[in-house]
Amino acid sequence: MALPPPAEIGLPLEDVDTPALVVDLDAFERNLEKMAAMIRAQGIRVRPHAKTHRSAVIAMKQMALGAVGVCCQKVSEAEAMVRGGVSNVLISNEVAGTRKLARLAALARHAKVGVCVDHMDNIAELSGAARDYGAELDVLVEIDVGANRCGVAPGRDALDLARGIDEAAGLRFAGLQAYQGRAQHIRAFEERRQAIEAAVAATRLTVDLLAEHGLACDTVAGAGTGTHGFEAASGVYNELQPGSYIFMDADYARNQNPDGSAYDEFEHALFVQATVMSTPSPDRACVDAGLKAFSVDAGMPTVWAHEALDFVRASDEHGVLALAPGANVARGAKLLFVPGHCDPTVNLHDWYVGIRAGRVEAIWPVDARGAGY
Repeated sequence: MALPPPAEIGLPLEDVDTPALVVDLDAFERNLEKMAAMIRAQGIRVRPHAKTHRSAVIAMKQMALGAVGVCCQKVSEAEAMVRGGVSNVLISNEVAGTRKLARLAALARHAKVGVCVDHMDNIAELSGAARDYGAELDVLVEIDVGANRCGVAPGRDALDLARGIDEAAGLRFAGLQAYQGRAQHIRAFEERRQAIEAAVAATRLTVDLLAEHGLACDTVAGAGTGTHGFEAASGVYNELQPGSYIFMDADYARNQNPDGSAYDEFEHALFVQATVMSTPSPDRACVDAGLKAFSVDAGMPTVWAHEALDFVRASDEHGVLALAPGANVARGAKLLFVPGHCDPTVNLHDWYVGIRAGRVEAIWPVDARGAGY
């Protein structure tokens, strides 16, 4: 059972208990609207990644602005989205295991559900589950366009899988999943562009080969926050899957614009608020948020609007700040931090606290917290 939220509607930000996952609603809404406007201008679709926010409330806001649905990475995450009212989900991942496949097929009786494959045996498993539940599943072939993760080689291997899907009962061949995840955080703009050019070329080759054999790709999906503009302009991708754009994080801020400046297409909208609980020396302070409040896989969080403070170390319940000479921070002070990586940081919290004009306006549950199965 989730704990009670750390705030109430109407409280000032400084009275929110800590650690708390805080959303700047103005910046968040500008991010939502900016992506939606770009997609409309390009005449393509967007299916944002729910693994970023794990919130049916946020998913519904994205769909209200034109998203066709959401991506999920796990069946339990998709179940949480459907329970919250989302009618269209793609598990942009492979699903293995009898129980998971059964749950996937059962979910397809309540919403439009898609999934990815990269092995012929998985096609047979999905078909069996779909038949058992009287369901139909959209199935995309995942091709490896440079991430070196899941996915078959572009070209002939993808054609073989597409044919297998097309011939399988209960399945509909829906297209290609072609996400270049490793390119999202390539810092230099030109290097990111080149990585996506290679992905686009491999994807175009595969789309053309499938078409030659009578298999149309209704969906050619991929792209993330760091590269979405390249895929949108490619003429090949027609469904984009960005996630972090709604929040941003410290790691994305290290990417570069074409002129070498810090990536700033979207705004920081997600923070963790923490309290200074100890000031043991003039050059050190400790806050009440550590590894159980932040994911540090992409580096330590950054202190928002306090350049003289540096988050240097995290343990379970402590965050250690280094203070520049002459800097001062009072015990009991509350500080905002930009997470290094927003997606796994969100998964450490039960609630979002939405702030506007310095007061709590919204409290949203993290519906799919811990939904990893």
